[in-house]
Amino acid sequence: MFTFLSGALAEEAEAAAKQPGWFEQLTEKFGESSLTSWIAVAVLAALGIALFLITRSGKKWNARMLSMAALSIALSFVLSCLRLFRMPTHGAVTPGSMLPIMLFSLIYGVGPGMLTGIAYGLLQYIQDPSFLNVWQFLLDYLIAFGALGLAGIGKDKGQKWIYISIPVAVLGRAVSAILAGVMWANEYIDYGLKIGEMEFSSPLVYSMVYNGVYLIPETVICLVLAWLVAKPVMRVMKTR
Repeated sequence: MFTFLSGALAEEAEAAAKQPGWFEQLTEKFGESSLTSWIAVAVLAALGIALFLITRSGKKWNARMLSMAALSIALSFVLSCLRLFRMPTHGAVTPGSMLPIMLFSLIYGVGPGMLTGIAYGLLQYIQDPSFLNVWQFLLDYLIAFGALGLAGIGKDKGQKWIYISIPVAVLGRAVSAILAGVMWANEYIDYGLKIGEMEFSSPLVYSMVYNGVYLIPETVICLVLAWLVAKPVMRVMKTR
């Protein structure tokens, strides 16, 4: 009898131990959510922040500002067609194609810069479309290029802020591009994730390396060109 009760109590204790605790029960839904769902949440959050920054700027667009935005987009587009090095599927090193958008942002601020970047992103999609789903489209084109407007954090803060603002803006683009790359890599992981001779098992690591290969040299080029031409170009943009 004692042995039977002991066995029953042990089984009950084991079953209780297998039951998830209150914290596991509270957060179990997180584990059930797919990668796409989490990236969708990140996209919506990024869009919310972008809209807040755009509306908060309260900047009224005049004819000169519109013309500078159009010229910045046109110059960025032309430079994006000159590819010094092209990645296998998407992305390339160009002679500073992001710089005109970032210089515009440095003059007019984050909000106008983001709107100009988003317009440029749509143009990039027309030029070189790549579509997996709506979340990848938003990340790869609208949010990634809209993030170039973050260079506007250096508005009216002096020359040295140019060299701080540019890496910050490119980092914003990189984060968005990496998330989009994770979605692509996760979709095609069964076919193998390779960059040259390097093979990856993690979609995140693959996407970070892939996007870093072209964004790091592109950033260096933008910084060098900014050192050479930023002052006269920004002076022209500021002239009223």
